[in-house]
Amino acid sequence: MARPRHKNPTPAELEVLQIIWEHGPCTVREVMNLLSPKRPRAYTSVMSLMNVMADKGMLKQKAEGKAFVYSEKVSRDKTQSRMLGDLLSRAFDGSASALVTHLLRQAKPNSEELEEIHKTINEFTRKRENA
Repeated sequence: MARPRHKNPTPAELEVLQIIWEHGPCTVREVMNLLSPKRPRAYTSVMSLMNVMADKGMLKQKAEGKAFVYSEKVSRDKTQSRMLGDLLSRAFDGSASALVTHLLRQAKPNSEELEEIHKTINEFTRKRENA
């Protein structure tokens, strides 16, 4: 039985997406060269992965000469929001406070990050009160 397709990227797909988000449109060879040197992959493996990602609607492909250039079809922000929403509903039963509490304990943010988190919470609170 075939595995069901999920909207969220697999770890390998996320690695490719992060390269494209950081570097912009890339060929298979460029992505292959930028992938983690700790886990080298064959050209055909990267090409297959990127073709599957295009079929799943994660990437767009455009012919340029003899190669295809791949670019994002879905933004980093939208992908992260979808992944976080899935995590929130499946692992934390929709509880934002449980997710944030667990995140703070796990990530152990430094004082600058905590200050940024406080600013974000204050902005959210102001917008909610003015709505």
